[in-house]
Amino acid sequence: MLTPVQVVENQLIAYNNHDIEAFCACFSDDVKVELLIEGELLFEGMEAFRATYAERFSNPGLHAKLINRIAQGRVVIDEEEVTGLPDFEVLYVVAIYEIEGGLIQKVRFERV
Repeated sequence: MLTPVQVVENQLIAYNNHDIEAFCACFSDDVKVELLIEGELLFEGMEAFRATYAERFSNPGLHAKLINRIAQGRVVIDEEEVTGLPDFEVLYVVAIYEIEGGLIQKVRFERV
C-alpha cells in the first residue's frame, strides 16, 4: 500500500497531466471536498468529483506547482500555486488531504 505522501504525490502528477482516470484513482468513492475556514461542502462523491475535475482539466494551461508539503500520519498538507484556471491568473492554495486505506477520503482547501 502506498504511503499518504505517495498518494498525494500521485494525484498531483495526475492533476498536472490532466489524467482524469489516474487522478480519480487516488480518491475514495465517497470523497468529500470542503472549504477549510467556512467548512462549506463543495461536493461529495466520485460522480461530482469526476465531473468537477474533468471540466477543470479541459483548461490546457492548468498546472499546480508544489511550494511546500507537510506530512504527519495520515494527513498531508500541500501549499500550491495553481495557474490556468479561467477566473484566476494565479491561485495560491493550501490543501489538507486525509488519507485512509491508501485513498484520499477528504480534501479541505483554503485559497487566496
